[in-house]
Amino acid sequence: MQGLLKLSRAIDWLNAQVGKYAIWLILAATAISAINAIVRKVFNTSSNAFLEVQWYLFAWSFLIAAGYTLLHREHVRIDVVNSRLSKRKQVWIDIIGFTCFLTPLCITVLYLSTPVVLQMYNSGEMSGNSGGLIRWPVWAALPVGFGLLLLQGWSELIKRIAFLRGEGPDPMGRLTDKTAEAELIEALRLQAEVDAAKAAAATGNAPKPQH
Repeated sequence: MQGLLKLSRAIDWLNAQVGKYAIWLILAATAISAINAIVRKVFNTSSNAFLEVQWYLFAWSFLIAAGYTLLHREHVRIDVVNSRLSKRKQVWIDIIGFTCFLTPLCITVLYLSTPVVLQMYNSGEMSGNSGGLIRWPVWAALPVGFGLLLLQGWSELIKRIAFLRGEGPDPMGRLTDKTAEAELIEALRLQAEVDAAKAAAATGNAPKPQH
């Protein structure tokens, strides 16, 4: 089990790095959109390449960040019933979901999309729009994104099995980007505010807000 947990940590690190830098794709798409608008208004000219590269970047950003979203438990969940269940039942629901739904879906997308990407790469298929871009780079986002999502699903599955076996921490909480030092400082600050409030209450003075 410890070997699988090491693999899980490696997958978590990979998707954390991918998610950290995926935001730059959004920035690039925004910058290109702004430049395209300025050029069109000022010089009365444009190209379909500007439009297509924007949705290329957008497609890459949300597809490759899917694993990062799952890592941080930010994906869409229906918690009306799930939140009322015990922790072990919630974990079992996730195990069934990762095994019976997420894994088959990702494998199906990989099976169907990879040959299409290879065929487009070999043929050099271009956009049908005038001045458009080559097609395979945007299609490549499908196998890459769903590959990362599949790996993260397996990582989450490992963590939940380890939890049920008593060999891993609770996998159901949200992750934090704060370092251990930052968390300690925050805890000390909150404790200082509590102590100050108690002291003020004892002396009858209103505490000053701390920032």
